Amino acid sequence: MKILFTGGSSFTGYWFIKELAHQGHDVIAVFRRCTDEYTDDLRRKRIEQLSKICRPIFDTSFGDDRFLGLMKDQRIDLLCCHGAEVTNYNQPNFDLIAAVASNTYRLSGVLDALAGVGCNRIILTGSVFENGEGAGSSDLRAFSPYGLSKSFTWEVFRYQAQIRSISLGKFVIANPFGPLEERRFTHYLMKCWAGQSVATVNTPNYVRDNIHVSLLAKTYANFATAQANGITRINPSGYIESQGSFTHRFADQMRERLGWACDFTFQNQLDYAEPRVRINIDYCDPKIFDWNEKEAWDELAGYYANLFEKN
Repeated sequence: MKILFTGGSSFTGYWFIKELAHQGHDVIAVFRRCTDEYTDDLRRKRIEQLSKICRPIFDTSFGDDRFLGLMKDQRIDLLCCHGAEVTNYNQPNFDLIAAVASNTYRLSGVLDALAGVGCNRIILTGSVFENGEGAGSSDLRAFSPYGLSKSFTWEVFRYQAQIRSISLGKFVIANPFGPLEERRFTHYLMKCWAGQSVATVNTPNYVRDNIHVSLLAKTYANFATAQANGITRINPSGYIESQGSFTHRFADQMRERLGWACDFTFQNQLDYAEPRVRINIDYCDPKIFDWNEKEAWDELAGYYANLFEKN
């Protein structure tokens, strides 16, 4: 298939494009900025690697004239809308209205242009932290204004797709981890352990759904290539357990491979600003995707060993 993909500089976007290209698809990856504007080491590294396996288009945003121009005189089989407005995504003052406007900019024109080249299939990436997604405690409310912006974006896409009889799939992401991840929880753990210090886990009682990004990417590629007609969704799940239990799991795997102490301690969690439980609901069978769990842990250990050896 020829796939038009937005959001490839992100952690998951990189892995999704990598898997799609590995399976033989022709991917056109759209990046919002010019190459020299990507100053973050991780994003720059992802883009450098992706440029070897896909066709990168820079300085182009969803819905703008250059984006619409990509759909002239060439076949597009699938549009993967993975990019979204994320500036200050973890702040309470995140501008969700502006984010929805950006995420859906000139959507009608985009869909009409797709129809003009015979494309009637779209996949939109969602988050388990949206309202109404996954399973868990409380009322499945959105975690944040950012989560709410993703929900509203989905509703706009769904409405516009349905009135045009376009097939729309929603791929809902929980907590992926793996090589080239942003500097978040697992990176923090490995940084502590590489420096022979004890990692502190502040929220050990939250129950979350952590999934190897390589397995998530295979699930995405399968969903993309086997997308059914109409409105569909998938909520891929990985290790469903408390963050404390996941820390034990992660430490055991790294300790076995690297010989590091991988010591950690748990804080007495009293703050539950987020829902205590939030997980995805669709089991990912590794056998279906020819995915090897041991190899995924090996790759992750090797990535972090190399990363912190250089630093």
